[in-house]
Amino acid sequence: MSRKSAHGAERKPGFLFLGNHPVLDFLNTRPVLNGEAVELLPDFGALLCWFEAAHLVTPRERARLGERWGEAVRARRVAKEMRALRERLRNAVFAWQRGGNVHRDLAGELNQLMAEHPMRAKFKADGSVSSVELYFEPRQPEDLFAPIANMGAMLFASLDRKRVRKCDHCVLLFHDVSKKGTRRWCSMQLCGNRKKVAAYAARRRKGTPRIRIGSLEGS
Repeated sequence: MSRKSAHGAERKPGFLFLGNHPVLDFLNTRPVLNGEAVELLPDFGALLCWFEAAHLVTPRERARLGERWGEAVRARRVAKEMRALRERLRNAVFAWQRGGNVHRDLAGELNQLMAEHPMRAKFKADGSVSSVELYFEPRQPEDLFAPIANMGAMLFASLDRKRVRKCDHCVLLFHDVSKKGTRRWCSMQLCGNRKKVAAYAARRRKGTPRIRIGSLEGS
């Protein structure tokens, strides 16, 4: 069962969902803990679990894909290629947020993936409210590239790069959707409080006058 955390983020078993964008959450599947990178997508089964946690596939679709493809060489190859794409996207996001352009090789790769594994569209009308919903049909391992490629392209095309940031304290990325646009940490629970406590301890060590700080839950 998911649990809400700071900044509207969700923490689900085994994964962090605090990026405010599916692709940023995908990039955050290789966090650094105690100074070492931790791979949260080591195999196809873990990849399917992340897709389910991200609400990109249903539990039934995850079970079906896992039962049919879980131990296949093809599935292992897709998991490996997905991790490689994640790292290329991460590097591109870092360069892009600093003002650089998306490299044409990555743009070409995303276009090829979207052509080979397209998203589908569904029109929904509910009274006076209408919408178009994108979805995909995961019938084979490679189909998992569809939402990642599509949303990766949409990230570069539609988000304000000044609001896509890396946490001040760790490697996690997020899209700042706060009104003031001053978010600095992946979440207050994970890094915000830790940073404030460290700053307070540093002031004490330097012998600065003791002052009463507000609740650590503040931003």
